[in-house]
Amino acid sequence: MDNALKILIVSAGLAVVMSGCGRSDEPTVEEREDGAETMALEDFELVPRNIFFGNPSRIQGRVSPDGTQMSFLAPVDGVLNLWVGPLGNFDAARPVTQDTGSGIDSHQWALNSRNVLYIRDTGGDEDFHIYSVDLETNETIDLTPFDKTTGQFVGSSYRHPDEFLLGINNRDQRWHDVWRVNVRTGDRELVEQHDRFSGFVTDLDLNVRLAMEPTRDGGLLVLKRLPSGDWVEIFKIEKDDALTSQPIAFTEDGTEFLMLDSAGRDKSALLLVNIDTVERTLVAESELGDISDAIVDPKTNEPLAFAVNHHRTEWFGLTDAVEKDIAHLRDTLTGEISVLGQTRDNRKWVVISDSPRDPLIYYAYDRDSGAVVKLFTSRPDLGGKPLNEMHPVSIRSRDGLELVSYLTLPPHSDADDDGRPDSPVPMVLDVHGGPWGRNEYGYSSWAQWLSNRGFAVLQVNFRGSTGFGKSFLNAGDKQWAADMHNDLIDAVDWAVAEGIASADKIAIAGGSYGGYATLVGMTFTPEKFACGVDIVGPSNLVTLLQSIPPYWESFVETFAQRVGDHRTEEGQLFLRSRSPLYKADEIVRPLLIGQGANDPRVKKQEADQIVAAMQENKLPVTYVLYPDEGHGFDRPENRESFYAIMEVFLNNCLGGRSQPIGDALAGSSTQVPVGAEHVAGLTEVLESFEAVVKD
Repeated sequence: MDNALKILIVSAGLAVVMSGCGRSDEPTVEEREDGAETMALEDFELVPRNIFFGNPSRIQGRVSPDGTQMSFLAPVDGVLNLWVGPLGNFDAARPVTQDTGSGIDSHQWALNSRNVLYIRDTGGDEDFHIYSVDLETNETIDLTPFDKTTGQFVGSSYRHPDEFLLGINNRDQRWHDVWRVNVRTGDRELVEQHDRFSGFVTDLDLNVRLAMEPTRDGGLLVLKRLPSGDWVEIFKIEKDDALTSQPIAFTEDGTEFLMLDSAGRDKSALLLVNIDTVERTLVAESELGDISDAIVDPKTNEPLAFAVNHHRTEWFGLTDAVEKDIAHLRDTLTGEISVLGQTRDNRKWVVISDSPRDPLIYYAYDRDSGAVVKLFTSRPDLGGKPLNEMHPVSIRSRDGLELVSYLTLPPHSDADDDGRPDSPVPMVLDVHGGPWGRNEYGYSSWAQWLSNRGFAVLQVNFRGSTGFGKSFLNAGDKQWAADMHNDLIDAVDWAVAEGIASADKIAIAGGSYGGYATLVGMTFTPEKFACGVDIVGPSNLVTLLQSIPPYWESFVETFAQRVGDHRTEEGQLFLRSRSPLYKADEIVRPLLIGQGANDPRVKKQEADQIVAAMQENKLPVTYVLYPDEGHGFDRPENRESFYAIMEVFLNNCLGGRSQPIGDALAGSSTQVPVGAEHVAGLTEVLESFEAVVKD
């Protein structure tokens, strides 16, 4: 966990003919009847795909606990690796890893300021190992050196700067035992072996003090450890609160712990709970939404500020000093603010500012002097490009729920920038994954890429999305392909009624749950969408739940209560009724599917079986497969190749404009087992690509 406590709940080939791909240095304008100037899509630069989907120049900036160094991820020979250097002096930074595969996923500092820990898997298999780099010896140690193992961070403390508590599931893939690990030597000591708990909370002496145990009804028991070593229940989190409540961290003296809690209220609040009496003291709450983020003192875990995200993120200080810090940052920076790192003395912060048109800028903030110094921009190549505003909107569902959504329009369509196009444009409904996640305001590579191609992009927080209170979240229970889908349809109808989109020019697209929603859209409402793009989406909820990874064992009851129970005959009948596979013969519009062969969550069979069903029914489908990817596309070469294909697919379906596929497949592992002929020019590109690979 970062020093800033983050709270809650995760392309050789034939050119394709396109329109408007050139850039005009001086955009042409015309006069509308009302006197306003109008512009055409071709007057705006077609931003190259690799700028959106290639590796960032730098990302994940972190300050060392002693405030002298900075770490970040940046490419080495095209692969994201870990770099370290003096704070702010990037010329002196050096790579401390030499990964040549899919790259480093994430990293954080050990509290000794000598070691940096990073996480990576192999080919998307999600066997995430945790490694420690010693900056003095340049040695790297695998802290979780076991086969078929996924490591987890459990706890750390400045009182023990060389040590971490890690969850390691080497004994039984279903359960993460807790080990005390020295990050300098790799020495391990078993702390907690179990077959029942989904998570733990530790105190600042690195004692495991709390455990959470899932219940058959989808709730959670919270247990504390007695001096004897036994566990005893102190309270239960009921099912309706289970996704909006959880213990977080112990305070300095170990007598209280921070907790997010929605019991007795709709929006989750931040509380202090006495471990002996279970007395609860309110720290912060908001009617705007669930508390979504917090800043705590890095040594004591004292809460200093909290954030709530309704349409936009709003921060509130809990002390006068921190309130002044937040006000200063709010006045100085223009985007959404997050504190990504703090020094041990809490005098220096690394802050990120993120906005749709000015994304992902990292700053060093000195709390004593008030200096806010720009460190880097993660995608400097976007500077000066025609990026588009993201407009927060509220849409009403048919049963009255507020659907907080975000609309991004093509650059030519909205002359007065009021969030409504001058005339309807083609639209992509971009459905988020999870489904227990959310869309939010800020830079979105998909929204910027697709709007640059001439499409409106609508991102909807449908029921089941997080951040808007437990009633909204729980309204999604067992509503896959039902009311959750109705929310998306209501949002599409709203966009048509508002004159934003043409009813016959709307695509649906998304990954994971968003991929499932795409398949639902193409099967349950087959005439609603002109085409669909499914990335790693499940087609059969029965086989999805039957094949979940072993380390999701503690989450099985959540799926049973909120999606459907695959373990009973009645549950399987229900799940089949909500599965696109059994309605594949209803598909009448073009479909593009992307899949990673190593995906442990949504296995390859989910794509294979709906592709087979469509082939049997002689329905057009294009299936793109990556043998070295998992749940999504990590390698930039694979991302760029798929989005090159997707871009032309959407151009064929909706119009707009597209960049030629060109050499976008170069360096990728792209395979198209089925349906290349349904994407203009793709067959020729593949023939050229395969010839290059053979050479």
